[in-house]
Amino acid sequence: MSGRNLQFLWFCLALLPWSAFGQTGPAEDALKSAQRAYSLGHYGEAESQYLQAEKEAEAGGPTAPRLARVLNNLGVLYQREAKYDEAEQVLRRALEIWQKQADPQPLEVATTLNNLASLYTCESRYTEAEPLYRECLTLREKSLGPEHVQVANALNNLGEFYWEQGKLEEAEPLYRRAVFIKEKTLGPQDPALAASLNNLATLYLRQGKYAESESLYQKSLAVRQAAFGPEHPEVANSVNNLASLYSLQGRYAEAQPMYLRSLSIVEKYLGPDHPDVACNLNNLAELYFSQKKYADAEPLLRRALAIREKALGPNSPAVAEILDNLAGVLLVEYKQVSVDLLYLRSLNIRKKVFGPESPQVLTSLSSLAFAYTQEGKLPEAEETYFEALTLIAKQKKPDAGALARAYVNLADLYSRQGKRKKARKMAEKAKSLRDQAASS
Repeated sequence: MSGRNLQFLWFCLALLPWSAFGQTGPAEDALKSAQRAYSLGHYGEAESQYLQAEKEAEAGGPTAPRLARVLNNLGVLYQREAKYDEAEQVLRRALEIWQKQADPQPLEVATTLNNLASLYTCESRYTEAEPLYRECLTLREKSLGPEHVQVANALNNLGEFYWEQGKLEEAEPLYRRAVFIKEKTLGPQDPALAASLNNLATLYLRQGKYAESESLYQKSLAVRQAAFGPEHPEVANSVNNLASLYSLQGRYAEAQPMYLRSLSIVEKYLGPDHPDVACNLNNLAELYFSQKKYADAEPLLRRALAIREKALGPNSPAVAEILDNLAGVLLVEYKQVSVDLLYLRSLNIRKKVFGPESPQVLTSLSSLAFAYTQEGKLPEAEETYFEALTLIAKQKKPDAGALARAYVNLADLYSRQGKRKKARKMAEKAKSLRDQAASS
């Protein structure tokens, strides 16, 4: 198994307030009810009210600003429900309405740009998302100044955009600036701060800064529980992430009930086929894997894979993550299946999404080569390890540790084949690299 728990990162999606309409009537009443239901996590009720508000708003004409506001909010709801096609349709329609106005309001345009970019990021459509994020940030900074909450939300989402692509160095200063702005303008107990705290904590977790990560996760959870109560999708988000930290630290007795609590909440409020459910299932499976409960982990991963393939499509990086973890479980269970086919599918997804020379591809190559070795497909393993070596060498600053590990793997492979001279040569290269790293 990949050994990587999946954490929820939190996009700051922007609803336009019902009071912005400056009008009263059936559309405004429906919108107000929809936003109240959304805030409580009652998404089915919210969708019904938003659709009623859309119907009422359309009476004002197909390019009325009021209709654009309703469509924007409906798009946010659809994204939360993982109805991505419907979300894109209504958000693009809202953006078109804003752009047709004689005097477009920059903040409303920015809001819909932000939401559409967040949707594209969820779908790994990174080249489409980035210019929208940057345009949103520019509009907000120009209209509101550099230390406004809406600017902080744009920074948070741009940070999430970089995080999704493994660009942690680019993400960190954006997350930190977002937290600074929100703490300064909103105070420490505002639920809007919790999203940025959560994302910064997740970044620290990836960097191995566990104490800093735990402190921020606990703070985020406390703020959300105070604002929303013990059962809410945002609370589930924080519970899951804190459980992930505990699991990585080997604190399994603390992690398991938290994972089960988070899973119960998201299934109740989002339904059994939502991508957030898949995230919880994956993490619970990771916990079982760590405890060598492989038979318990496998069905959870198969269910998670089915959910993500249905919701996100077969070529999503999120699907690749589950494929890696399922392959890892099957490998240690010694099941008579071609585990390498799962890793190969994961590799092809990452090459397509991130590019053939990305760090994500390197991870997949290493996993695939190991699977080939375990399955006795030694020529394929050798070829794949050399592909990984070539990729490492192409990096601007080749990772000596990664190179050393690749040479160690090749040494092991050659030993299995009885090629002692080649094995010794690879082992010497690995030792030389480690000695260089130790002396630098």
